[in-house]
Amino acid sequence: MKKWKYLTMTAVMGSALMLGACGSDSAQNGNNAETKTPASSEQDTADKKLQGAVAGDGSSTVAPIIEAVVEEYAGTQPDVKVSVGVSGTGGGFEKFIAGETDFSNASRHVKDEEKAKLEQAGIAYTELPLAYDGISVVVNPENDWAKDLTVDQLKKIWIEDGTPKKWSDIDPSWPDEKIVYYSPGTDSGTYDYFDEVVLDGADLASSATLSEDDNMLVQGIAGDKNAIGFFGYAYYLENKDKLNIVKVNGIEPTNDTIETGEYAPLSRPLFVYVKNSAMKDNEAAYDFIKFTLEHGGDMANAVGYVSLPEEKYTEALKTLEGLK
Repeated sequence: MKKWKYLTMTAVMGSALMLGACGSDSAQNGNNAETKTPASSEQDTADKKLQGAVAGDGSSTVAPIIEAVVEEYAGTQPDVKVSVGVSGTGGGFEKFIAGETDFSNASRHVKDEEKAKLEQAGIAYTELPLAYDGISVVVNPENDWAKDLTVDQLKKIWIEDGTPKKWSDIDPSWPDEKIVYYSPGTDSGTYDYFDEVVLDGADLASSATLSEDDNMLVQGIAGDKNAIGFFGYAYYLENKDKLNIVKVNGIEPTNDTIETGEYAPLSRPLFVYVKNSAMKDNEAAYDFIKFTLEHGGDMANAVGYVSLPEEKYTEALKTLEGLK
């Protein structure tokens, strides 16, 4: 597999991945998902050449995994065109609700209001787990003071209180310099998750630069000594020569601490949501998602995320088979 290139436009052997901007541990089916008897055929679709088109959208956190999967899938099914936009988890669900996509990548669970809209649109769906991530808090390499932050300190840094904040407001021994903020955009599942577990629903610092493009966040933080930001673990690993990682409550995000949940509260699962009717009626879409679940763990590890235990992929494949 080729090394992941951040948010590139990829067209490989007939499959296209079109990347634009960014995005509880158990997999769940939508309440309106139909239960089907598992398909009895054991035919090996890997040997069957398919034609068709598959469309997805959603989280930029999940995007590196999907890009890797698309590149690998192109070698097995060169006549299937897979196009995946990256408008963030929320933006991806909007397109899913509108019936524009066969699957939607997400760095959080579907929200209640999104569930209601899906039901109104008559779209039955299923949530499938894909990998684990740890939201990584990062600072500029010249920042030699904010090496380990508590959740309370993160709250104090990030919650809007109507006054400009300086690093010295967090710790008097730190520089008397204004904090510069970089955050995923509000359509991002990463933003939603950080808002839930760190901000407790409070407003994020109003001076923050928000972007669905995590590459822009990386560039901003790398260019300002007083900057701080957060995004998916894979983006830190890809740019760790430009950034410093911050421990949270004394724990640094690593494959082990993310998988075990020790890196709390910023460890989280990643998902792909599939439209049940597409899995039944679009053979190419079913085959691509099946390939994703079969190879997603290896792809997740390759691009810097953490694969699920093998039994979770096995369970997800059985769930997918039941939709066919």
